[in-house]
Order: sequence, then structure tokens, then C-alpha cells
Amino acid sequence: MNLNLQPALGIALALLLISTSGITFAQQANSEHAKKSLEIYTRLISIPTVKGRGKVPEMAAYLASEFEKAGFAKSDIHILPIDKTASLVVRYQGDGSSGKAPILLLGHMDVVEALPKDWERPPFTLTQDEDYFYGRGTIDNKFGITMLTTTFIRLKKQGFVPNRDLIIAFSGDEETDMFTTRMLAYERQDLTSAEYALNSDSGGGDLNKEGKAISYLVQAAEKTYVSFELTVYNPGGHSSRPRPDNAIYELMDGLKHIQQYQFPVMSSMMTRNFFRVSGKQLAGELGEAMVRFADNPKDKAAAERLSIESSYVGSIRTTCITTMLRAGHAANALPQSATATVNCRIFPGVGVESVKSTLIKLVDNKDIEFVVLGDPTESPISELRDDVMTAVEKAVKIRYPKVDIIGYMASGGTDGMHFRAAGIPTWAISSNFMNPDEKFSHGLNERLPIKAFYDGLDHWTIILKELAGK
Repeated sequence: MNLNLQPALGIALALLLISTSGITFAQQANSEHAKKSLEIYTRLISIPTVKGRGKVPEMAAYLASEFEKAGFAKSDIHILPIDKTASLVVRYQGDGSSGKAPILLLGHMDVVEALPKDWERPPFTLTQDEDYFYGRGTIDNKFGITMLTTTFIRLKKQGFVPNRDLIIAFSGDEETDMFTTRMLAYERQDLTSAEYALNSDSGGGDLNKEGKAISYLVQAAEKTYVSFELTVYNPGGHSSRPRPDNAIYELMDGLKHIQQYQFPVMSSMMTRNFFRVSGKQLAGELGEAMVRFADNPKDKAAAERLSIESSYVGSIRTTCITTMLRAGHAANALPQSATATVNCRIFPGVGVESVKSTLIKLVDNKDIEFVVLGDPTESPISELRDDVMTAVEKAVKIRYPKVDIIGYMASGGTDGMHFRAAGIPTWAISSNFMNPDEKFSHGLNERLPIKAFYDGLDHWTIILKELAGK
């Protein structure tokens, strides 16, 4: 079934009657909070907030209007435009009785491009079948934006007054340039200063193929994201008169050396604990390798087993991968230049310059020019703290009482890296529970389990009341 969802049709989910809590989806979908969440989710998916389309300000304006209708003062709602995008900051005023600094709540409004011709369903229309919601951003990150927004609206309607300020900070270009993120983290501390931040864009629960909860992950660190451009220049010439030196071939030789190299195995107490807990839950050959690695990171066989798993290789070492190529200017001319983009995800504690030096030694060609793209951010690990973990545990174990809750390091990058670098400890704690093999963020036919949507409706309410309630 490929059903186009309109807000009023969310009631169709009443057909789904299975829930771990004993409350049916019919009951969940009929609540005021659920209907509002589906209404906002549907609208957000319909706005193609892809880089270059100029639609992020439209989404920010829509969300601002929803906050205003819920009773938030205009003076507490800030749309901050930058070029064709924007960020949104909303302050939930507390009474200050705790004497503590605010809690910052993060998400991003932009999404990765999705071409309708490649998708089985229209990417910018929320659709569903019996098990999933489909659409670009259903996970990354319009799900998180929806949950934080509707939690604020729900709490405001309940008359909840937090004991400290709560601040939503939604960025507008996390998937690309992160200009809005940098502005929020480094330039607008007047709006975003906080004791710590909770990020909706990562973390969450893993289910196995049978739907059993394996673990709940709290993202507490991220690898450094950096891209290098490698370029070879050549005088070129007519293709009928080949030269012994060729820009494309020289670049290819260097790239092959990078392909064949593996950076040293690394670990931290947090990553070892992640593998120990996950391995015991997963069991089997892969699970055993995880446990062996956790007990002894120098176990080469265990490290090699983890290295062939795309989901885990980034957790044990720095990785550098060639992602883009461009070369030549005409089919009948020798290339005057050849350029490759090499994208690296660097283990915390390893510097960008150190990785660059390693790559230069690998290619072993002084004619290959190296350029660092952008301004890479090296961010520290945010050590787990008891009050946050207690609040997360309370929210998670209502749904899955026996699940293990563990910290982990993400191989990808989120807004959290900049807030950590700005001195604000950040943990990502999405309400999503699903099989990690079924996540298609950034890919075709991105989807979110309908069960995860409705089961997660109370997640942020529980956490914020635990951390900022009286």
C-alpha cells in the first residue's frame, strides 16, 4: 500500500494495534499530541529543505508560527537568516528556581537531496505502508525536529514551568556547510549559552531482525570530519601525442596507496564498553569479535573482523575514502589536471595535520597538491553524566525495560561537534528504535517505523520533566 498521508488521515493508523506498553496504536494516534505531531511531521516532509532551494526559511517560519500559536512569546522566537538558509531558536522560559544554566535542544531542518525519479515513492510527500513512514527526512532529521517541537507545544499547553530555561536551536545547513551551526555555537551565545545540549539527530535504539531491543545508544563523541583535495597538474597536449606523464594516471597511483592503507586501530573506554555490551547482545561470530576487541583492542583477528563491517569499522580507526573525481577538459586532449576528493573521519584525539601528513607520505609524489577543504572541527568526547543518563534511562525503559543504555562515538558528523568545540557538552538521544540495517538516511526511500514514531511521543517529555521539572 502506498498511501498519501494528510494530517486528517493519521487516524488510519488505528488499524495497527500492537504496542509494547499495552497502549494500542489506535489510542496513541487519537491523542491530541499524536495528531499534532503527525500534522507537523507531514508538513515538514513536504518542504524540500535541500541546499540551494531556499526552503529552510519557509520551514522555520512555519515552525515559528506553531510555537507562537502554542503561546510562546514572539520575543522568545528567533529566525536567523544566512544567505538562502536560516536557523530557528526558541526559548522556553523557566522560573530559574534550579539556579542552573539552560538546556539546549538540537536538530537540523535541512535534508539531503532526493531525486523523485530514483525513489519508489515521492520523497517530499509523507507516505506509509503497514510498517513505515516514507519520505526524505523521516529520520534525518525532521523526525527529531517534530518530536522536539511538539514536546514544547505539549508542555506549554500543560502549563509546565521548567526550573531553568529550555532552548531549541534548529540549524539550517547541517548536511552541507554548517554555517548556521557555527553561528549558533560560536557567535550567538546570547541565544544558545547552556550547561549542556541534547541532540535529536543521533543516538537511539537498535533492534535486531526479530524486533528485539539490543541496546540504546547515547552519542557522546564524533569523529572529526575533513576532506582533502588532491590535484595533479600537467601541460597536457593533443591526445594523439601521448606523454609519459599523465595527470590522471599519477593521481590514480596515489589514490591506490591510500586505498590499500589502514590507519592504526584505536579505542577509548567508551568505544570498548560499546563493543562489549553490543557484542553480548548480538552474539554469534560478529558479537564474539566485538567482545574480544573490547577485552583486548590488540586482538588483530577481532579488529579485522570488525573492519569488514561498514557499521563498525569507523568505531575502531580513522578512515579516509576517495569520494569524488574530476579530470580533463576534452575527449581529444591530454588532461591538464586531475583532482580527487578524499574524505576522512578522524578518531578523537588525532589531529587533522597528522592525518594529512600520513596521506602525503602514502601518495609519495611531491607533484600532488594537497588542500584542506573548509574549516574542520576537532571536538572532544562528552563524558556521560549521571543526571542525563538517569533521565534517558527513565524514558527508554518505559518502552524496553531490559535494554542496555551505552555511550558511543559516531562515525558521521552532526551539529553536536560544534557545540562540543564551543565548550557545551552534548549527547544525542533520539527517540527512534529500529533495525540499523533498515536505516536509509541520505539514501533512497528513507523510512521510519510507524511504531517508533508513536512509541517515541513521550520520550522528550519524560526527559525534560526529569531534568527541568520541580
